[in-house]
Amino acid sequence: MPTQFPSGLGQSEVATRRASSGYNDLGAEQRRQLWQIAADVVKEPMFLLLMAAGAIYFAMGDGHDAAILIGFVAIIMVVTLVQEQRTEKALAALRDLSSPRAIVIRDGKPCRIPGREVVPDDIVMLVEGDRVPADGLVLDGHELEVDESMLTGESVTVAKFPATNHPDRTAAQTDQVFAGTLVVRGRGLMRITAIGVRTELGRIGKSLRGIAVGTSPLQIEMAALTRRMAVIGIGLCLATAALYVAVRGDWLNGLLTGITLAMGILPQEFPVILIVFLAMGARRIARQGVLTRRLNAIETLGETTVLCVDKTGTLTHNRMALTALMVDGKLLQAADLSTPDSLPENYHELLEYSVLASEIEPHDPMEQAFQRFVGDYLAGTEHLHPDWALAREYDLSPELMAMSHLWRPPRGDGHIVAAKGAPEAIADLCHLPAVASDAVAAQAERMADQGLRVLGVAKARHSGSTWPEIQHDFDFRFIGLVGLADPLREEAPAAIAECRRAGIRVVMITGDHPRTAQAIATGAGIEHGRILTGAELERMNAVELACGIDEVGVFARVTPRQKLLIVEALKAAGETVAMTGDGVNDAPALKAAHIGIAMGKRGTDVARESAALVLLDEDFNTIVSAIRLGRRIFANLRQAMIYTFSVHVPIVGLSILPLLFGWPLILAPIHIAFLELVIDPACSIVFEARSESPGLMERPPRARQEHLVEGRHLLLAVVQGILATGVVTLYYHWLLIQGGAETEIRAAAFVTLIAADSVLVVSSLSNRPGVGYALAGVGRAAALVLAATLIGLVAVTGLPSLAEAFRFTPPSTGVWLQSFALGAACLGLFEIAKWLFSLRREKT
Repeated sequence: MPTQFPSGLGQSEVATRRASSGYNDLGAEQRRQLWQIAADVVKEPMFLLLMAAGAIYFAMGDGHDAAILIGFVAIIMVVTLVQEQRTEKALAALRDLSSPRAIVIRDGKPCRIPGREVVPDDIVMLVEGDRVPADGLVLDGHELEVDESMLTGESVTVAKFPATNHPDRTAAQTDQVFAGTLVVRGRGLMRITAIGVRTELGRIGKSLRGIAVGTSPLQIEMAALTRRMAVIGIGLCLATAALYVAVRGDWLNGLLTGITLAMGILPQEFPVILIVFLAMGARRIARQGVLTRRLNAIETLGETTVLCVDKTGTLTHNRMALTALMVDGKLLQAADLSTPDSLPENYHELLEYSVLASEIEPHDPMEQAFQRFVGDYLAGTEHLHPDWALAREYDLSPELMAMSHLWRPPRGDGHIVAAKGAPEAIADLCHLPAVASDAVAAQAERMADQGLRVLGVAKARHSGSTWPEIQHDFDFRFIGLVGLADPLREEAPAAIAECRRAGIRVVMITGDHPRTAQAIATGAGIEHGRILTGAELERMNAVELACGIDEVGVFARVTPRQKLLIVEALKAAGETVAMTGDGVNDAPALKAAHIGIAMGKRGTDVARESAALVLLDEDFNTIVSAIRLGRRIFANLRQAMIYTFSVHVPIVGLSILPLLFGWPLILAPIHIAFLELVIDPACSIVFEARSESPGLMERPPRARQEHLVEGRHLLLAVVQGILATGVVTLYYHWLLIQGGAETEIRAAAFVTLIAADSVLVVSSLSNRPGVGYALAGVGRAAALVLAATLIGLVAVTGLPSLAEAFRFTPPSTGVWLQSFALGAACLGLFEIAKWLFSLRREKT
């Protein structure tokens, strides 16, 4: 320990440093008040139009329907407010993670204090199982190893050694420890060099604050569509009112007719349908094991063109496993062992001494792997020694990357020594001749080419009464090599293959060596035309990276900052990026990606708060299921919007045509309310439940610039709407010629309109033309909604009290059935229109 810090800081020094550096937290930004966020929300044109539509209902004295509409507005606002709090929650999770308890030495005495109270130059005791409270330099250590996976993403622990003046010290970072990381082995002392926002963890928090979550394309398109229809609606409203006055000279009825038309055109149901689809889609995805944290991620799933996966914990289990053994140049793969007694006898000693060179109750992932393997294959054999006593430990050091344990057996003379470490270090301990040492190096290289972490194992006997001070003084004999790996998840290759068929490119990002990364990518089935390292990436500018990134399938030796650069480069290249991750290091990239996907079980709070989706079961197949559901949801949303456009056409037509022909008005505001606030939302549920179309995952992703409703969809909607309008108008005119009560004729025309709208739902459930295909697409949800619609129609046209409220006189049973049959017959017209449009599309 350096002599200038024997007693740690005094209280006056602590006060001075706190005055200049503050507390060891990430700093809380001043949060916006809820009313400020709400004010920004209601400034959106979509919400202004919804509020205006509600005001129109209030002005007409229809407070019930206005309350329903305002209720939908409140739901949408609440969802938006929740999403606005995401960044603050992520920062709060970072603050919690960055403030563990710490044992500091002050005035010569150790004391335990909250981690946020440490200051620069504090001396902190590092104990196995503790989290490091801040960044700092190691002053002293005994077998000190730290789990940095939350920062680096890699499951292999990092050995730490006391700080030296060696020029390569900062590059290796073996004498530096970082805030939030976990001490898994040994003990030590550190001097704090950075606290709060100046730590590596703090810099991640700062980058999170600088990343804006953009408005989704569907939100932008919906707002633009709403604005256009609102302008059209207002224009037609004024024109209709003026026309009514010019033709009939009645301002009051003219205003009522204009308001009715405006209600038919104002797109108040569009955002409602969007929220229904996204909310119910989130529920469906949750049943697949995915929690939706950001609703607009559901629409983006169908656009995903690149899926960036973090190797550790995403493609792999984030748990080291013993996968290969080598003795006398013969390699044995653990996967080839079918039963516990199938392990050849000549490999037993290698496993025996691997465990003897490990801690009795290990925290190190590699030593835990040894224990699990030995428990499976050597249980009950003479190779396990629970009664042996550990007499001395020899730590690994920068000069010799090997460690030894000296054991005292209960019987017999002498001691048993077990050593493990880097293959070249073990070969050096065994004083192997050059030829044998080269052979060990070649064998280790061969195993490393398979993506394995390779360790050498040796043994020795010591009969003296005194113990050597250094490991080189033992007479070691080389036993063999062990290979460890973080094994590939069994479901990953199949899921990646399905992504490839769906036109989604999978890119692996890891901090591992390129050779290890290549082995994992090959096993997972990732196409890796080029492997780009972090060092190569650092030498590239943004333009070079964006131009060449489409050739890269694997990124190796990357830093947390570079993960964010990769995501930004892919976005700049026009890709729609989904990013998986579980560590704090992944948080900025998760937030910057179009879709951030965090792991639920092993993921840190920061990663989960920064992600749009969270995999609850961490099954890689679930990602593919979520993408499939995302595509289905968008396709069904499109069908719902096409239907909504279609039913608006008869509303507009039946509001204008009677005025032009001098007929009694067919529709009043209450009829529009019935159509739009009962039928339309109910039908949106039908379309949301629509099953996926065949080959959904065999086609490329939807282009990001593709509109929800393309020109061809709008044209089909208008044609189908005109057909329904024509049938109802002609029937209404025929009824007027036949004579009868105006209210009864209006009721009959209304029955025909609702019947036509109902069969339009049936027609829209299938993209393939033909009445048979349309009827086959009617599922349970559609049947229930259509039945409820029929019951509601019978009620408002048959019950005298309701009929009076709707300005109807109940028609006779024959007229009612005739009217309904005529509307239902429109199904044939709708299918003919679909057939003609399919022919036109095939020709183009």
